[in-house]
Order: sequence, then structure tokens, then C-alpha cells
Amino acid sequence: MPNPIPASLLPHSPSPAHEIAEALDRITPLQGLPIEARLWLAGRGMEIRAQAGSILFEEGQPAEQMMLILKGEIHVRRNRTSSNALFIGRAGQMTGLLPFSRMVGYGGQGVAAQDVWALLFHRDIFPEILAAIPSFGQRVVSTLLDRVREVTRMEQQSEKLSALGKLAANLAHELNNPSSAAQRAASGILTELRSANEGRYRLVALCLSPEQVLAAQSWERDVRARARLQVADSSSQVTLAAREDALATWMTAHDLADAWQIAPELAELGVEAADLDPLADFLSPQAMHIVLQQFASALRAENFAQAMLNSSSRIFSLISAIQTYSYMDRAPILEVDIPAGLDATVQMLGSRIGKVEIRRSYQPDLPIISAYGSELNQVWTAILENALDALEAIPADSRAPQLELACRREGEMLLVEIRDNGPGIPAEIQNRIFEPFFTTKAPGQGLGLSLDNAMRIVRKHRGHLSAHVEQGWTSFRVRLPIDQLQAY
Repeated sequence: MPNPIPASLLPHSPSPAHEIAEALDRITPLQGLPIEARLWLAGRGMEIRAQAGSILFEEGQPAEQMMLILKGEIHVRRNRTSSNALFIGRAGQMTGLLPFSRMVGYGGQGVAAQDVWALLFHRDIFPEILAAIPSFGQRVVSTLLDRVREVTRMEQQSEKLSALGKLAANLAHELNNPSSAAQRAASGILTELRSANEGRYRLVALCLSPEQVLAAQSWERDVRARARLQVADSSSQVTLAAREDALATWMTAHDLADAWQIAPELAELGVEAADLDPLADFLSPQAMHIVLQQFASALRAENFAQAMLNSSSRIFSLISAIQTYSYMDRAPILEVDIPAGLDATVQMLGSRIGKVEIRRSYQPDLPIISAYGSELNQVWTAILENALDALEAIPADSRAPQLELACRREGEMLLVEIRDNGPGIPAEIQNRIFEPFFTTKAPGQGLGLSLDNAMRIVRKHRGHLSAHVEQGWTSFRVRLPIDQLQAY
């Protein structure tokens, strides 16, 4: 039973056939069609006129009509809450269900963005149209090819945006940790600076003699030198806790307040309770408290400064990886260090690595090749993301996830091999994984274009990409010619 056309879309009085035939000549695929054929179409089609805002069809509704848009514009949206158009049909286009197409239902809700004048043809009369107008089939096939190219372009763009979103999420995660640590360290340094500003007045108020000052300085130097050796020898958490308790007990026994604030920093440095005994020989309890308090504050400030150095180093390392990965501000074709590109890609995906054990096997002194560096990194990204997806499927109580990266020379080719010990690729789909739009992921999680794109990039470099499953390992192998001069 054909879907009924809403009465609101039917014109009050049909347009003259010659007027419709004249408008049909403005349909791009039908241009040049004889007037007799256009008049025949005008007499067989169902004319509709829709005001702006009218709904022409609903998402998921069976597609049964071919539509020739004579005037106006139609926007197709995924759902009613989406403001972005999935498809825009304009005057002069042939759209909807076409002869020979496999379209089953509408992918979105069709809304008239402007007043629309169109001609509809139900699928039941397609054989009659093809018989009456022999050239119609060729015109439809040309339109279908254009539609496939456009849909493929849109899906590829969507895949690239999805990959960019994943990359941005990985970067945000990787940058968040060091930047947060640097922010906390900066805040801690400010706190210690304020404490030091107050503490200097207390130190001055002690009125220590020059001998006491020199003795305190000498004690601090000796403690720092011995403590570093002790930390290197015993840095376990149990040892650290015991050392901190012993320091707090010593300070309490010598009537020193705030032992809980001073002991942790001294213990972390490696100071033992016995190291404090010399202070009691030349300082009063009040002086010892202030000296140790300032010493602990200085240690905290040093730790915060070291944390800032480590965090900023990590941030600069990530920025360097981004520049290596994207080949920012460089020519499209350049000299590429393949192992460096692999490592940069791994660093970009750091937030997904987690507990995965990574093993590298790079042959030394590998040649540099001329290539599209940023495109090759897209290949490594696609393969690594598939490997990480597989490793995430390993049960927690099973084997440890492992990822192996190898790069070596084979004759005049450079071989890059990426292996994982995940569940593997089922035998029945091994020969399909490089097909465009083929995916084993749940709907909405992948379009099945990443490996197809990787294959196209490798072929562009006159190389070869293959996948193998053997002895519990899934291996992707990329072979690239070292001499790329003939590739461009």
C-alpha cells in the first residue's frame, strides 16, 4: 500500500502540463530531454506544493517516491532536535527513491526550508518510465553515482571528525595531568613563600650567634648529603612511614610543636631521628623548632619547584609529539623518520595505553624516506587504535595486554609491524577488514573507514598493507619503498 500524500501538500488546482514540462527541463539530470518525454512525465507524476516549514516525510518512513524538485529547498535532519541538515535538496535535483537504488527508508525528517514545488513518482511506475524514456536509466545511474560519491565524502569527513575528536580527547587527558600538577605546585610555592616571609622575622628574633648560624648551616649541608644516600637505599613506603614516626617522636620528646608538619618533609628527604641530635647541642627547643620549620618549608618549596619542572617538561614533550605527529608548518612531502612517527603516535594515544605493555624493536640506522608524514601518522593511528580496541577486550583476569612495535629494513622496503595479543580477527572477516564502511563496532562507534583510509594512504606511497593472525597475535604489516621518488 503506497504511503498516502497528505492533502495539505496537494495543490488546489493542478499546474498546466506545459508549465511542469518547462520546469522539468531545469532538473539537471533531465536537461536535454525532448518535450514529448517531459510532457509524458508531467502527466504521470503527482504534483505537490508545500509551504516553508511543512513536513514532507518522517525519519524511518519507507522510501517509495522519486522526487523531482522544481522549486524551493528541502532539508533532511537526523531528528527533530538537530539543527544541522544531513542533506539539502535544492531546485533542479532528482532525489528520493530512484530506479535501481537500494534505498529503503528516509534517513531523516524532510522539512521544506522554502516553499517547495515538486513532482513525485511512485516506485510502481518506474518500469513504465524506463520503458517510455530509454535514456532515463542512464540519467538515473549518473545521479546515483554522484549520490554515492557525495555520501562517501560525507562519511569520510565524519570519520575524520570522529578521529579528530578522539585525538583531542586523548590530548586533553594527557595535558590535564601535568598542567594540574603544575597548578598545584605553583599554589604550594606561593604558600611556602608566604610562610618563609613570616618565618624570617622569627629567625631574626632568635638573635643567634654567628657560631650557631654556621653550625646550623653545616648541619643542614651534612644532613642533605647523608639523607640523599639513605633515600636511594630505602625508599619504600613502609620505611618512609617508620622514619616519619621516629622523627615525630623525637620532636615531641624535645618539646617541639607542629611535629606533624615538619616530620613528613624530613622523612621524605631521608633524615633520621638520630640526625637531629646535634641540633640539641647548640640550639634551644624554641630555636630548633623555628630552624626545622624553615628547613621543612624550604624542602616543600623545592619539591613543588621540581614538580613544576617535571610537569612543564611533560607538557613540552607532548607539544613536541604533536608537532612531530602533525608535521606542523612543514611541506607535505618531507624526509620522514618512521620510528619517530610511531613513537609520536603512541604518545598521542597515551591516555588509552593504560596498563598495556609496549615493546619496541627498531633496527638501528634505518634510512629516512620521503613521504607524506602526517598521512603516514594517520595510518599508525588507525592501526594502533584497532589494536587498543582489541586489547581492551581482554578479560581482566586473563593475560596481560601487550603491544609490539617493530621497524626494520627488508631489501629495498621498510617494514613496519604492529602486533597485539588481543582476541584476534575472526577468520570469516579477515578478508573484509579493509573494505570501506565495514566495521564490527556498535552503531555510532565507527564508520568502518579508518583501515580503508590507511590502505589508500599506503597505496599512495606505493606500499603494501596486510593483516595476519598467528599464534595468538594479530599483526598489521606496512611495507614502504625506501626510494619514494617514483611515488609522486
